[in-house]
Amino acid sequence: MRKFWLLFAQATTIGLAVLFVIHTLKPSLLPTAARGGVVTLYQNEPEDTTSNLIAPGFSRAAQKVMPSVVNIFTTSEVKQSTHPFMDDPRFRFFFGDEFDDNQPQQNSSLGSGVIVSQDGYILTNHHVVESADQIEVAFADGRNAKGHIVGTDPETDLAVIKVDVSYPLPAITFASGDTTHVGDIVLAVGNPFGVGQTVTMGIVSALKRNHLGLSTFENFIQTDAAINPGNSGGALVDANGNLLGINSAIYSPNGGSLGIGFAIPVSTAKKVMEQIIQTGSVTRGWIGVAVQDMTPELAESFKLKSAHGVLISEVMRNGPADKAGIKPGDILLSIGDSDLIDSTVMLETISALTPGKNVGLKLLRNQDEVVVQVRVGKRPKPKVME
Repeated sequence: MRKFWLLFAQATTIGLAVLFVIHTLKPSLLPTAARGGVVTLYQNEPEDTTSNLIAPGFSRAAQKVMPSVVNIFTTSEVKQSTHPFMDDPRFRFFFGDEFDDNQPQQNSSLGSGVIVSQDGYILTNHHVVESADQIEVAFADGRNAKGHIVGTDPETDLAVIKVDVSYPLPAITFASGDTTHVGDIVLAVGNPFGVGQTVTMGIVSALKRNHLGLSTFENFIQTDAAINPGNSGGALVDANGNLLGINSAIYSPNGGSLGIGFAIPVSTAKKVMEQIIQTGSVTRGWIGVAVQDMTPELAESFKLKSAHGVLISEVMRNGPADKAGIKPGDILLSIGDSDLIDSTVMLETISALTPGKNVGLKLLRNQDEVVVQVRVGKRPKPKVME
């Protein structure tokens, strides 16, 4: 009997020792328990994420793109009107120049940009830098550099700036072709409200958004990824960190994100960027007409079988169309080999033409089809509002 108790005591001692070691070194092997309202939670070991991007999240995509997105700080001098009493010497004697509002004042703003080449070219929005006298670029690694405007394109709200640095910059990778689809997961990277670099996630809500009144040439990607003031000029990327668009605007009555944001697609941004870098500006074709989309009602009034083409509502005097004999009331059906669906397609088709080139326009005039040769002109620069 004594031998039995001795064996029991030794087994109990060994069991308690093993339990203590397990509790100390590998507590996950023990069941969880709640005592006194305190719950001990255990977490799984981190999984290997090198082979799968989607499963663990989008950290790899974010880490890939964040070094390529910069913060842009602009400063402009605002000259105020002269106070009416500043010409009175007695007023100036008593109050000096402290009330002289004719002295330059500083007005600062910020936005975002995307590094597109290792030698310092950065793509951003026109409205971010349009009135800037000084530009400072802050990189994700904490370094700063002065920037200058290479060129801007107000009609797509795009601009290219350049920083002169002695080290290579982390350029972003462009998505290849028109691979964006509604429902694709996207990340928006920028500096909202100046809080610092931020990544938000959403999906592509719609494609080819136009007639929004945001710019002349509209072909926006719509997304519900949170875009706020300060995000303008930042990157919209896919789940692999490839650039899909440049964040440009939001629909919001109060300035905050409501899940309706717009980005300029990378296909448009690339064309504009290349022209600006090569020539400092963007050259587009122009024929000098104002048009109206064909509605079913208009088509019926013109005795058309379908609402096809665009109605020419105005012809600019001495413009290319006027010289070619085009008249208001003509219906433009096609330009060259390109059939026209609406005014957006017409505008894009004409703008892509080379100035000085002759092109055939198929018109419907008095129920008869005619082809008119037009010598394409150069699109005038938009008027600057003062």
